[in-house]
Amino acid sequence: MDLAEKALDRRQFLKLSSTVSLSLALALANKLEAQDMPAEITSISASELSLAIRRKDIRCVEVMQAYLQRIHRYNPLYNAIVSMVDDAALMQQAEQADRALDKGEYWGWMHGMPHAVKDLADARGLESSYGSRIFAGTVATQDSLHIARIRAQGAIFIGKTNTPEFGLGSQSYNEVHGTTRNAYNPSLVAGGSSGGAATGLAAQLLPSADGSDMMGSLRNPAAFNNVVGFRPSQGRVPSPSPQANLYYDQLATNGPMGRTVEDTIRLLDTMAGYDSNAPLSLRDSIPPFSEYHQRDLKGLRIGWMGDYQGYLTTEPGVLELCETALKPLSEHGAVVEACMPQYDMAQLWETWLSLRHWSMSDLKPLYDDPLMRELLKPELVWEIEGSLDMPATRISEAGMNRSNWYRALHQLFEHYDVLALPSAQVFPFSADIHWPTSINGKTMDTYHRWMEAVIGGTLAGLPVVSMPAGFDPQGRPMGIQFMGPVGHDREVLEFAMAYESATAYLDKRPVLQERI
Repeated sequence: MDLAEKALDRRQFLKLSSTVSLSLALALANKLEAQDMPAEITSISASELSLAIRRKDIRCVEVMQAYLQRIHRYNPLYNAIVSMVDDAALMQQAEQADRALDKGEYWGWMHGMPHAVKDLADARGLESSYGSRIFAGTVATQDSLHIARIRAQGAIFIGKTNTPEFGLGSQSYNEVHGTTRNAYNPSLVAGGSSGGAATGLAAQLLPSADGSDMMGSLRNPAAFNNVVGFRPSQGRVPSPSPQANLYYDQLATNGPMGRTVEDTIRLLDTMAGYDSNAPLSLRDSIPPFSEYHQRDLKGLRIGWMGDYQGYLTTEPGVLELCETALKPLSEHGAVVEACMPQYDMAQLWETWLSLRHWSMSDLKPLYDDPLMRELLKPELVWEIEGSLDMPATRISEAGMNRSNWYRALHQLFEHYDVLALPSAQVFPFSADIHWPTSINGKTMDTYHRWMEAVIGGTLAGLPVVSMPAGFDPQGRPMGIQFMGPVGHDREVLEFAMAYESATAYLDKRPVLQERI
């Protein structure tokens, strides 16, 4: 019997926790059968879990045991977490975390909490395959900066979360670890490239999750799994490395995901912050969660861009579901208006293709080796070949077009506090296909054309949060993305707090299966 799948839902549990102490709520849960307790531990939010650990209401060994039990039961089907660390080693680390607390040592808000790192980031001592057969079995010798910051907050790294090869595409499959499946329907995709992170969160295999986003990789999987994904302002979460182009690599960024907005904010606070090794990282600091206040929706101006007046091809039902999700905001006093950037959207796509190809040119040494080239997915080969002999004038033109796109959105922000559009153009599709070849009868001319809705936030470097927008009649989740001006990460997340309060989408949890 799984508490998360019974009548005591998350909203009821939170209500109980707000009226009595968390320890009392857990004491009541303890009256249940022993086999129910792991589900209770894994069902509470990361923030609630953190408080319970700090108060010693729950021991770290209990937390680790509960999560490992759930992972071993469900992960074989959903395949969210890969490269798992040995159970005995993890339990030993959890015991060390408990002993530290007993001595008065508190490592941070993630003290003793299990965490799996997205497989595009390095975590010392863990495999970094990047979903590629070329790097399968490669063990990282140091942490990526944002991962080091998570480790410093006391997290115990249990493994990696699955991702498509080199993060390309919003379908988390690769020939090293296989396919990650959707938490709400394992026959469907999880999205990507942070697909393992999103499914791991939704299935309660992880309390929180880090991800990254170039072309919606924090947003598409969040939409497909009914969780929160936040792409921060460019430079908010620096990722310097010996291989990074510190000045020109400005499309991708790391960011947090969570089951709640609060969890997402707390992880952002951990990951963010200026670093001198990243000269373009933002110097202003992110405040702690205690300084956030739910944004007042009364009079808030929301610009609904939808499908850019028919430019974006969307699966039937996507726009209608997102528009329905906006209605509670209007009922709380927000002003929702249709709007359109003054920009040629076809030109924006061409700009994206140029800059995307160019960004993939860093992997050209793999392409140049015939033996390695054979191990690359066709989509990556296509991206690299698109960068070959690309004239400098094309890059320069793309850079100017990108700048003009930013100016177009900047003009909209003179009239609107938040801009909105769907997080995805399609509902989760079959996990057996790599990508949709058509939408609503229109052929997709590239492997990522069906993801075009996310490139606007990326190219402008804006803070963008993907929030759940509900489910279609088939039970497939969808998300809606809200973006604000550059640097206004706090304001966007405070709006997300208001959206979470005005809706009930995050309360819904999947009924997991052990086999299809």
